[in-house]
Amino acid sequence: MKRRTMSLLLNSGLFLIGLTTLAPVLWMLSASFMPSGEAGTFPPPLFPSAPTLEHYAALTERLSMMRYFLNSFIIAGSVTVVSTLLNSMAGFAFAKYQFAGRDRLFGALLSGMVVPAQVTMLPLFLMMKEMGFVNTYVGAVIPGMASIFGIFLIRQFVSAIPDSLIEAARIDGGSEFRIYRTVILPLCKPILLTLALFTFMGTWNDFMWPLIIMTDQSNYTLQVGLANLMGEHVLDLELMMAGSVVTIIPVLALFLVFQKHYVRGIMVGGVKE
Repeated sequence: MKRRTMSLLLNSGLFLIGLTTLAPVLWMLSASFMPSGEAGTFPPPLFPSAPTLEHYAALTERLSMMRYFLNSFIIAGSVTVVSTLLNSMAGFAFAKYQFAGRDRLFGALLSGMVVPAQVTMLPLFLMMKEMGFVNTYVGAVIPGMASIFGIFLIRQFVSAIPDSLIEAARIDGGSEFRIYRTVILPLCKPILLTLALFTFMGTWNDFMWPLIIMTDQSNYTLQVGLANLMGEHVLDLELMMAGSVVTIIPVLALFLVFQKHYVRGIMVGGVKE
C-alpha cells in the first residue's frame, strides 16, 4: 500500500511538472485562435471566446511566412544532410584509423567546444563576404556543415564497434568507402538519427547567424521573419502566437516521430572506449 501511494505521488508530481512545462506552449496555441486583442486583456483568457483562423490566413496572405518557412526548410535540411555525412566520416576516421597526430588533432578539436559560437560569427561573416556568399543559402549552410560535437558523438559510438568487423570486410576485398557505407553506416543508424535530429532542430531554431548573413528579406528564415513580425505588429499578440505555432510544428513533429531513436541514440552515444 505504501509503495502504491509513493508511486501515485511520484506520478502526480511528474504530471504537474509536465503540465507546468507545457502550459506556455498550450496557451500560445490557444492564443493563436483568439480574435485580435483578446490575448492582451488582463487577466489573459485561457481559451478563445470565438476561435478564428484569421491570423493563420494573415501569415500567408499579408506576410511572407510561407517563404520564410521554405527558406528555413532548405537551410536546415541541407545542413542536416551534409553535416551528418561529414561528421560520420570524420568520426569514423578518428575512431578507427591510425595517423600521425590523430589524438592531438582530436584534442584540439575538443578544445574548440569551449569557444562561444558568437565569438566566431564576425570572422565567419568576413570569410563569407570575401567568398561572395553573403545573402545566399550557401553562406547560411557552410558554417553548419560539420560540428565538433557531431564528430565527437560519432567517434564515441564507432569506437565501440569491434575492429574485427572492419578487418573482415577488408579481407573480403571491400574498399574503405564501401566499409564505411555497408558496415559503419548501418551500425551507426541510432546515433546518426540522433545527430540528424539535433542538427535539424539547432539549425531550424537558429536566429543569430541567418540574421547576420541574410540581408534580403525574401531570404529570411522563420526565426528572423518572426522577429521582424514582432517589430511590425507589436500589439498583435495573436498574430505573433500563430507565427510561433507555425515555427515549432516541424521540429515537434520530427521529435515525436523519431523520439524512440533519439532516446536510444542518446543512451548508446555515451559508450566510452
